[in-house]
Amino acid sequence: MSRNAVPMLKVESITKNFGGFRALDGVSFHLNEGEVLGLVGPNGSGKTTCINAISGIYGVDSGTMTFRNRQLGRQAPHLVTRLGVNRTYQSPRPFQSLTVNENVVVAATYGPGSRVAPNTDEILEFLELDGLKDRVAFELNSAQQKMLDLARALATAPSLLLVDELAAGFNPSELSRLAEKLRGLARQGMTLLVVEHLLSFIERVTDRVIVLNAGREIFEGVMSEAARDPNVVRVFLGKSHAA
Repeated sequence: MSRNAVPMLKVESITKNFGGFRALDGVSFHLNEGEVLGLVGPNGSGKTTCINAISGIYGVDSGTMTFRNRQLGRQAPHLVTRLGVNRTYQSPRPFQSLTVNENVVVAATYGPGSRVAPNTDEILEFLELDGLKDRVAFELNSAQQKMLDLARALATAPSLLLVDELAAGFNPSELSRLAEKLRGLARQGMTLLVVEHLLSFIERVTDRVIVLNAGREIFEGVMSEAARDPNVVRVFLGKSHAA
């Protein structure tokens, strides 16, 4: 990205309150075209709340979010999807009574808006779900349902993909394949914002990370530098990571 280029996503001083609890407290960051940005921090730090705000599930109380010069924060989630932003969920939400293939075809039919829908067979093959395409979603195990959730998101042709703790519950070999697939999406030009607790996975997948604590940003940089930052070590990594 050139020095004068405009970020794909710009989040400026957003706040979100739930009653007396402030989940986001002036969070600001940007995401460049084609970048993989990690959003990490302890439980309750505001990571998923941030993704929910960007994707239209939550409105923010103050601040602005801009995606390709379009203001976010006032559109319903399906309209945000049609702008080119989609996400996965910590707990997958497929249509349980539909097959894998039907789930992905529904997303490709109604999600892209005016954009060209991708080839659903290619998505299933890329995510190693082609052998399960005729299985009903409720028959899938947890890892398979998560991959189906990712397939449904990809079927809407997003240019910005929000990935919310997708790697949880995967074994080491599955994690390795998942990391390569996310990097493969980036090589194809997709931009990703990845929320994750598994730091080795984050370090493998991301170009840069933002660390949140109590709804505020406390670090921005690469994961290897975050592991040496005193504030990050204190609130998130623990003393065993301190050098």
